[in-house]
Amino acid sequence: MTSPTLNLREQKKRETRQTISDVATRLFMERGFEAVTIAEIATAAHVAKMTVTNYFPRKEDMALDLSDEFVGSLARTVAERGAGESALAALRREFLAAVARRDPVIGFAGLPFVRMIVESPTLTARLREFHELREQALADLLVAEAHVGPGDVVPRAVAAQLGAAHRVLFAETIRRTLAGDDLDDVAAALADAGTRTFDLLEPALGDYAVR
Repeated sequence: MTSPTLNLREQKKRETRQTISDVATRLFMERGFEAVTIAEIATAAHVAKMTVTNYFPRKEDMALDLSDEFVGSLARTVAERGAGESALAALRREFLAAVARRDPVIGFAGLPFVRMIVESPTLTARLREFHELREQALADLLVAEAHVGPGDVVPRAVAAQLGAAHRVLFAETIRRTLAGDDLDDVAAALADAGTRTFDLLEPALGDYAVR
């Protein structure tokens, strides 16, 4: 099998996965997450029910299809920080850049999508799990970089503080979106909230994990 054939098959898989996610999310927003069945998603996406479950073993991940990007976002930003940059500085820089580009990973997803999330106990619980996994991924990275044993609480305490800051800022994006605030107003408020939040952390974490 040639490499172009492999690439074509992988592209087809990505397209199928995205189609299923898009169709499912549309149905979820129209009727509510719990009301939509896997069979209905398969019919609307013109695929077999088994195809849906092969791509998405958990129904909620069809709506939260940026989960991998979300969970890895903090650890990835810290891992890629520049020389002389601390973990906090890298996360501050990336958060403000994400606000500027209205990144859905930090909550800029539009009112219908946000309402779909908050009205579903299943999706809310899954999102909470993603926050926890994101903090754990950051903690694992900081532990590895610090070359300390699993009993050293400092990297985990740092990850908890940084993870909590991002969780609060994410919740603020959701709150303002539900309130119907204009997108530019939400972005301006988040940039200010992010700056003040990271400023509060600076005295304690500004010199931690400097590359």
